[in-house]
Amino acid sequence: MSGPDQVAPGSAADPQAESAPLAGAKPRVGTPLLDVRALTAHHGQLRALTGVSLSVFPGDVYAIIGANGAGKSTLLRSIAGLHRPTTGSILLDGADVTSQRPERRVAAGIAMVPEGRRLFGSLTVEENLLVGSSYARPGPWTVERVYELFSWMRERRTQRAAQLSGGEQQAVAIGRALVTNPRVLLLDELSLGLAPVVVRRIYSTLPELLAGGITVLLVEQDVSQALHVASRIHCLLEGRTTLEGSPEGVSPQRIESAYFGLAGQAEPDDRSSGQQESLA
Repeated sequence: MSGPDQVAPGSAADPQAESAPLAGAKPRVGTPLLDVRALTAHHGQLRALTGVSLSVFPGDVYAIIGANGAGKSTLLRSIAGLHRPTTGSILLDGADVTSQRPERRVAAGIAMVPEGRRLFGSLTVEENLLVGSSYARPGPWTVERVYELFSWMRERRTQRAAQLSGGEQQAVAIGRALVTNPRVLLLDELSLGLAPVVVRRIYSTLPELLAGGITVLLVEQDVSQALHVASRIHCLLEGRTTLEGSPEGVSPQRIESAYFGLAGQAEPDDRSSGQQESLA
């Protein structure tokens, strides 16, 4: 993960250049691992989410897309317990966790890599990883396992996090979440501010995470990258769902219509306040 990686915010990877679509995605059968039901959330007087529902099944790579201010990060923070929703519920494997504190959700199997990484800059790489183990569930992910996933990290484990590049910090943030042994891994804006080559390297770790039984719910600003890795997509516009389903066969026009709210192009589904389009 070494090398220059800082570019202007909004830059994204070319998903066709060096990465490949995830193979062998598990079918959506049985009971959802994560179920969000009619979630509404506010920031003061501002409504950030309105009646958002989604179901994430084991083995999914579920991508939330949408423009700035669509409510994507608020949704992830609500699931992680970092933002209290106004109404609605959040279920993990059928158990209601809506009122649980963040650390309780971590212990139950929900871990988040926040936007901006949020590492402790004065702590070393290894100390940041150990912070994540405070509420860890039993499981295969340890600090040593993280060093195996990111081979550069072992040699630099005593280096302070503030001295790392943006891509390296992102890897440490992912490792910190992994040592909690999550069932659902929440990834918020992984590609933000990183060079395309770094984004590709980070996304290349997803197959190993899925193979280890981790389900991924991610927010991604780069729609092309989201469509490339996701088994399911969910578009938000001003806090409302405008599109949800499998990305296979979705035309750019349908994505654009849902993303920007272009009237008359998305053929809305009347079952969702006239705004949501459900994909087959």
